[in-house]
Amino acid sequence: MSESLHQAVNTALATVIDPELRRPITELGMVDSVEIFDDGRVRLAVLLTIAGCPLRDTITSDADKALSAVPGVTAVEVELKVMNQAQRDALKEQLRGAGGQRGIPFNQPGSLTKVFAVASGKGGVGKSSVTVNLACALAAQGLRVGIVDADVYGFSVPALMGITQAPTRVDDMILPPVAYGVKVISIGMFVTANQPVAWRGPMLHRALEQFLTDVYFGDLDVLFLDLPPGTGDIAISVAQLLPKAEILVVTTPQAAAADVAERAGAIATQTGQSLAGVIENMSYLEMPDGGRMDLFGSGGGEVLAERLTATVGSEVPLLGHIPLDILLREGGDAGSPIVLGQPETPAAKALVEIAGKLSAKPRGLTEIKLGLQPR
Repeated sequence: MSESLHQAVNTALATVIDPELRRPITELGMVDSVEIFDDGRVRLAVLLTIAGCPLRDTITSDADKALSAVPGVTAVEVELKVMNQAQRDALKEQLRGAGGQRGIPFNQPGSLTKVFAVASGKGGVGKSSVTVNLACALAAQGLRVGIVDADVYGFSVPALMGITQAPTRVDDMILPPVAYGVKVISIGMFVTANQPVAWRGPMLHRALEQFLTDVYFGDLDVLFLDLPPGTGDIAISVAQLLPKAEILVVTTPQAAAADVAERAGAIATQTGQSLAGVIENMSYLEMPDGGRMDLFGSGGGEVLAERLTATVGSEVPLLGHIPLDILLREGGDAGSPIVLGQPETPAAKALVEIAGKLSAKPRGLTEIKLGLQPR
């Protein structure tokens, strides 16, 4: 068999991406063996992280498709094996760094991940829908994005993303499910059916801490945290665990909502966090004749941005207005974010525009090592 076919097979395998780790299986030590026979048959053995890997069929089909496309390959056989403990330890060390050290990677001095904590003063303003659509819009632009559903009592992100798969556990490391290119973790992935979560403050803190330390997100460009409404335990825990997280405040147009949302943003004065901006959701309803109906009043977003600017002493921008759209609700119910399923709608365009402002927002170089040496 020619050397060129061997090279072509190896090149093809490098295009097979592990669906959970989002890296080539060749880089992850998952290729156990490759046999190429004289008649063009290829026999591939792939090492899964665990025996019950939920995406084993995806790996098999992707490997078969990649190898079958190589000129000269006549048939492909994919055998699935399971890593032993030494191989899993080597994988964890490769992913986490030397020693497989646990910690919150987004707090490392060299981390370039932008962390946005999406907050609201009260429930029902569409905070989770906004979070999911912003994440998907950024992922569609090619960014590496993750979501931590930190609303432990009212978790809804998995349903909004259409995720039914459970996370994969590799010893003490958790691999989050991926939907629309976004890695997602939620307490809803660990409870049975619609079982309520009745936890006190310390347990909430521990759950959030475990999400940030044990879940392997990899090298993200942006991480969103969908916070519960108000300024309770989780908001305080986020400030402690992710002190550099920027707060995004979601409100609706009416004055009462803006008053409540102001408290969610003003917590930054106590935690030392910065405010990334205000998003006004359900701003208006577009009528068939082209007019607009302000069902929930108007001006709440502008008022909130002005108040928070005065409170924190630095500009807090109003990032955009998102109109009411039945397709936004229907997309959430179906697990199909509107920015992907109906990108031509006014709501989707407003969300994509806001996502663009967030992606363009520069990250400071404070505490980042530049690797410069004096001469």
